[in-house]
Amino acid sequence: MKNYTFILAAIMMVLLGCRKDDIATVQTDADFADWSESSHGSSTDPNYSIVFNQNEVLRFDIKISEGNWSAMQADLAENIGSSGGGPGGGGGNFSDFDPVWVASSLHFNGIEWYNVGIRYKGNSSLSSAYQQGNNKLSFKLDFDEFEEYSGDYTNQRFYGFRQLNLNNNYNDPSLMREKVGADLFRQFGLASAQTAFCVLYIDHGNGPQYFGVYALVEEVDDTVLDSQFADGSGNLYKPDGDAATFASGTFDEGEMEIKTNIESANYADVEALYNIVNSNDRTSNTEQWKSDLEKIFNVDGYMKWLAANIVIQNWDTYGRMSHNYYLYNNPTDNKLTWIPWDNNEAFQEGKQGGALKMNLNEVGTNWPLIRYLKDVEAYNELYETYLQQFIDDVFIPANMISTYDQYYLMLKDYADAEVAGYTFIQYDAQFDQAVETLKTHVQERNDAVILYLN
Repeated sequence: MKNYTFILAAIMMVLLGCRKDDIATVQTDADFADWSESSHGSSTDPNYSIVFNQNEVLRFDIKISEGNWSAMQADLAENIGSSGGGPGGGGGNFSDFDPVWVASSLHFNGIEWYNVGIRYKGNSSLSSAYQQGNNKLSFKLDFDEFEEYSGDYTNQRFYGFRQLNLNNNYNDPSLMREKVGADLFRQFGLASAQTAFCVLYIDHGNGPQYFGVYALVEEVDDTVLDSQFADGSGNLYKPDGDAATFASGTFDEGEMEIKTNIESANYADVEALYNIVNSNDRTSNTEQWKSDLEKIFNVDGYMKWLAANIVIQNWDTYGRMSHNYYLYNNPTDNKLTWIPWDNNEAFQEGKQGGALKMNLNEVGTNWPLIRYLKDVEAYNELYETYLQQFIDDVFIPANMISTYDQYYLMLKDYADAEVAGYTFIQYDAQFDQAVETLKTHVQERNDAVILYLN
């Protein structure tokens, strides 16, 4: 059994600039026996056929020292706490919560990866599940987070990927929404993360614990840009907060988190979009407004996303919630392009007022990227064209039912194996019922599009 050692907090803070709760137990005596360039090296292109295998449920085994696991739990307790029944008791400011990274080892298909950074991730999928006492939380992995302790074995990758997300399928007894949503957007010609099904086991001192079925999701600023755009060198933003609405008076650089080109960031591109969207030209000189908008914003791609998003009833994003999307300034055309993110709450009527109606009449000026664009006749026609195209080419009932049946067979045994405290499935038949509801949903939404357009 490999030994672990603690790195002194004072040294870490001085040399690395880490905050106190970033101190992590790392494996300093690893033998790196499993290291190979094809599996661990940074010169290898991302291997999608292995990491995002569509034909089987992957298995990840993660080992975390007791000390590191305790640090993760203390971090949650301090920053989220408990509002009723869950573990913890702190209750810090969750909006500013930056979960602590700790080191772990990961085994996949009999191969080990060393000093892999792991932390919790998510908004409601983290805070709500935690406060309910559910241990099935989402994680982010960074295979290079602790490279300074790996000697000659630096720039570790997982078959070409530096970061990956393990999303917990929060509030989804079908276990499919996250994956299906991302795949549908990509099939419709939109940039969207690759996904796969996986199961997760974590050993934090008492042997492997089954954490259940997760959605493995590609990191946008790691590999999506290079794999789905001709040029991945542009600015990538992940807006979150009032500024993410682009409503008048809300622009705030602090809520436009930039994920690439951080040192040269000046936010001029997203600020320009904000200014044009709210320009008086929108009503006084509409053609000029459209021309200015289309120079810096991929309007066609946005209306395509909007149509698909409305059909599948993905309410936990723009129009109801001020998060869960990226904007990428594509150097090929110098236009900000919309990239959807986080689909576990899709395919249902939803909360926070429910999924938006197809006519979007309830959307006000506080969501200008919907209201102002749909009020332009040409853009509304584009929206309606994409509604029809989405159900004709992608969201086809027969095809979707076949997909759901395939995924049901893949997941059934793993879903049934989930246990209390590590699941969002509340009773034995709920997984089966949730899959049947997805099948009904696709036909209902096709019917709704046809009714709306006619």
